[in-house]
Amino acid sequence: MNDWDAEPEDDEAGAVMRTVVRQLKLWREAAGLTQAEFGEAIGYGEELVSSVERGRRIPRPEYLDRADEALTAGGRIAALKEDVAEVRYPKKVRDLKKLESDAVELCAYNNSVVHGLLQTEEYARSVFGSRRPPFPVEELERRVAARAARQGILDSATAFPFFSFVQCESTLRRSVGGRMVLRRQLERLLEVSGFRNVDLQVLPLGRDENSGLAGSFRLLRLKGGTTVGHVEVQHLSRVITEPKEVQLLDMRYGTIRAQALSPRESVAFIEKVLGET
Repeated sequence: MNDWDAEPEDDEAGAVMRTVVRQLKLWREAAGLTQAEFGEAIGYGEELVSSVERGRRIPRPEYLDRADEALTAGGRIAALKEDVAEVRYPKKVRDLKKLESDAVELCAYNNSVVHGLLQTEEYARSVFGSRRPPFPVEELERRVAARAARQGILDSATAFPFFSFVQCESTLRRSVGGRMVLRRQLERLLEVSGFRNVDLQVLPLGRDENSGLAGSFRLLRLKGGTTVGHVEVQHLSRVITEPKEVQLLDMRYGTIRAQALSPRESVAFIEKVLGET
């Protein structure tokens, strides 16, 4: 069995994991078990137990459940699952998820791939799988799981947060993962376009003007009245808080929305692309 690698440069995750592994080790030693004996009791190898107790691995929920049972901890170890759950994902994903959870409106323009909040699992796995050098299998699955966890914010039954997505036509035609993966992705876009808190627009390639040529970006309008921007390129992820830069992105997004098809026209456009795919 294999658990995700922890990120030593992640201070928040490091602090949580130091507390978790200290508790695990104290409970194991109080029970008089060696790492090998404990590993055998919960169905893991001694090497993995050692890696967890040294903070090199983040234990899965089932590891903590089995440890709780084997050490007769009465739910005290299993309760650590909630603390571990968040730090399992990369820090930039956690930071972005926190921003998204504090937003009353999220606006996003994408011209390379479908926005992460709209991606199917197959499409997301294909996006991460195209990375070079490739991610290790464990890291790829970790990122797919993190993306799925963020998508919980999309809920067709709520009014807030409100979402505005503008997708360049190129993202609808780029065959990420192959024809069937793309078809299911287009079907997902049509599904989400029907959510009452989502406006989904398409910016056709045939438009004479496109103010999004500088690349993808997003805006998040927060509950306190503040607006922040976010850009991600290659391995860099940056939150923009400087008012003049945020204002520039805000103006640019407004122009992009005006250049794009209306939400109703966009649904018809996506249906047309789906029929051609």
